[in-house]
Amino acid sequence: MKNKKSLPGKGHNKKSFLNSPISHIDITSFDSREIINSMSKMSFTSRDTANASKIFNEMLSDKDCTIFLTIAGSTSAAGCMKIYSDLVKYNMVDAIVATGASIIDMDFFEALGFKHYQGSQFQSDAILRKNYIDRIYDTYIDEEELQACDKIICKIANSLKSKTYTSREFIKELGKYLKTKAKKEESLIELAYKNNVPIFCPAFTDSSAGFGLVMHQEQNPDNHITIDSIREFRELTEIKLKSKQSGLFMIGGGVPKNFVQDTVVCAELLGKNVDMHKYAIQITVADTRDGACSSSTLKEASSWGKVDLAKEQMVFAEATSVLPLITSDAFHNGMWKKREKRNLQKLFDK
Repeated sequence: MKNKKSLPGKGHNKKSFLNSPISHIDITSFDSREIINSMSKMSFTSRDTANASKIFNEMLSDKDCTIFLTIAGSTSAAGCMKIYSDLVKYNMVDAIVATGASIIDMDFFEALGFKHYQGSQFQSDAILRKNYIDRIYDTYIDEEELQACDKIICKIANSLKSKTYTSREFIKELGKYLKTKAKKEESLIELAYKNNVPIFCPAFTDSSAGFGLVMHQEQNPDNHITIDSIREFRELTEIKLKSKQSGLFMIGGGVPKNFVQDTVVCAELLGKNVDMHKYAIQITVADTRDGACSSSTLKEASSWGKVDLAKEQMVFAEATSVLPLITSDAFHNGMWKKREKRNLQKLFDK
């Protein structure tokens, strides 16, 4: 491990920091089934992880189950980006709810040809700032490249018809853009576009998308697009209403977690009879004692009428350490091969 003495200092240029790109793990290249099976005979987080794998396989084998993937936190930047892309590519998820940062600052950013880099949590942040480098724990991002990403968002918004869009609609336009302009193939956005998997970002402007859209509105004060988060809540609820059963595969917590769980409550308020989410997995490091959404257990969600208790598992672990095992196990078990594609994006095509 790097120590403080070996870290770049004031005299170093930006290239000395940004020289070791993050490599995204490929769950198809290794088979974790033996590890998961061994972990099922252990205790603590190992057994919780194995049980989560079991529940995810049950979701995949349930022909009536619509699977929602939620993504919060920085796992995409940290090496899990290809996992999420492969879950779409191999028909293992049907809809995605994520933070704007996961989708724009990380996935769209890399699709444009930019990268995230291995760094150090011990590096002087004052020195990083002088070099215009942003830090996510031990991961570096070139701020100038992020701003280039912001400007491309603005350019795309400028090219669209002036009207109200949901984040799902705008991200679909990004997928269309990447189909011909991507520097890196098979990004999550592009694969979701090609496979009719809708992506929702309920806090969309809390990301590079927000910077780009602010620039767009500043440049076009009388003729610009806006984002309608209310309509996208209705759209996500419509997916729940059209699903016989549903399962949640949640990475982190935050807004994506609450947004998708609330579809049950929203449907109830609309006078519709809908089941709670039948399956639920959450991977998190959040402390349950603080009363926050990210840390609230799935059993707690049941008290709100959101999640059924029969098939739920909390995994208290840093996601990059267990997510590759759970998803590799599911990929190699192959339940996805028998799943019917739901093409949920087409629900909203006119």
